[in-house]
Amino acid sequence: MGKLFGTDGIRGVANVYPLTAEMFVNIGRALVHLYRQPGHIPRIVIGKDTRLSGDMLESALVAGVCSAGADALIAGVLPTPGVAFLSCNLQADAGVVISASHNPYEDNGIKIFDRSGFKLSDEQELAVERLILGEESLPQPAAPGPCGRTFRQGDAEERYMDFLKQTLCPALELRGLKIAIDCSHGATSQVAPKIFRELGADTTVLSHEPNGVNINLNCGSQHPETLARTVLATRAAAGFAFDGDGDRLIAVDEKGQVLTGDQILAICAAALKKAGRLANNLVIRTVMSNCGMGVALQSLGIESILTDVGDRAVLQAMQSRGAVIGGEDSGHLIFLQHHHTGDGILSALQLLAVMESEGKPLSELAKIMTIFPQALINVKVASRVDMATVPEIVRIIRDVEGRLSAAGRVLVRYSGTQNICRVMVEGPTADLTERYCREIADVVQEKLG
Repeated sequence: MGKLFGTDGIRGVANVYPLTAEMFVNIGRALVHLYRQPGHIPRIVIGKDTRLSGDMLESALVAGVCSAGADALIAGVLPTPGVAFLSCNLQADAGVVISASHNPYEDNGIKIFDRSGFKLSDEQELAVERLILGEESLPQPAAPGPCGRTFRQGDAEERYMDFLKQTLCPALELRGLKIAIDCSHGATSQVAPKIFRELGADTTVLSHEPNGVNINLNCGSQHPETLARTVLATRAAAGFAFDGDGDRLIAVDEKGQVLTGDQILAICAAALKKAGRLANNLVIRTVMSNCGMGVALQSLGIESILTDVGDRAVLQAMQSRGAVIGGEDSGHLIFLQHHHTGDGILSALQLLAVMESEGKPLSELAKIMTIFPQALINVKVASRVDMATVPEIVRIIRDVEGRLSAAGRVLVRYSGTQNICRVMVEGPTADLTERYCREIADVVQEKLG
């Protein structure tokens, strides 16, 4: 991990270093330098979510791209996976998303995809970082003649929707199916309602009126409570909650029960295995995956590999091991036969396809996995001190692990995108799990907060 790039791009408070207009001008210029070739004018696709600072940072990024002599293709508000798709579909050199995902509106960030729709490699991110930090010289702005131009990509949404529809079996029938969706007042607010309705679903839509400051505010994948109540009130077959940039999915079954990313992953993996399409009989999951998922996959005769946190780590393992499905409990799910990154809408469509092919309600499909009691507490920290050097933290973790023995586990790690320490405990009962998690979190707060 570099000085600026975390597990998912650069992220921070908007209009505060490094999320400033000046920095985004330099990011634009650095990207052009990365993709410049003799006789070739680079083309950079740029999309954003709905937060207030998006316009400012988009303008700065476009200025940087054009000042370096490249063209900017402006997609406007579009989910992160939509921009990843467009970078390939439009044969651009790169795709850039201005978003802070599930963070509050005050934050913003940037994610970068290459011409194939994959996130930049660590080496590419470090190359960009060296340029924007001045460790290597940025090229001088282009003379007036060779400056780049801007082009509004007016069909960006339609191209993305066509792509999503093509991932489905033509025989999939959603006509009359009642669903509810929560768009988190984010990047899916326009495209998600359109595609589900065009596919024939009777769709109730929540949190689809962004005003710049309400993105992720008590809604979406982080807060599915209202969605669950709406599913019950409308007697919907399922509910789908997306995050601010649309790369996550959390589902709700017809009984109002919230399904995690792990549960969705297990359901879809089992369906792929049944259809003979689970390549190498393998699922990729992360260390944050619930213990119950490992048990479920084992009972299905499916192998799984654990990776570090982050969809980039998941994707790398999928590519190296030949897996077609993988993801995180948070709802980042990758269906590699369709897309190169997590896509909340695509994941919802794949889950609906399983519901139809199996002819079972979502609550019945969810029984494939029993969730072990899990507690997660996010502790704000002043700095990212190596926790192995803090005796009190080491001691409490070992103490809780000893009390749990083989009946659970402890995972304490820093967030890759925020100054937060995540304390996770799984155990035999909800009460014990909550208590043990709080004990560790209190010590972390005392020593690092």
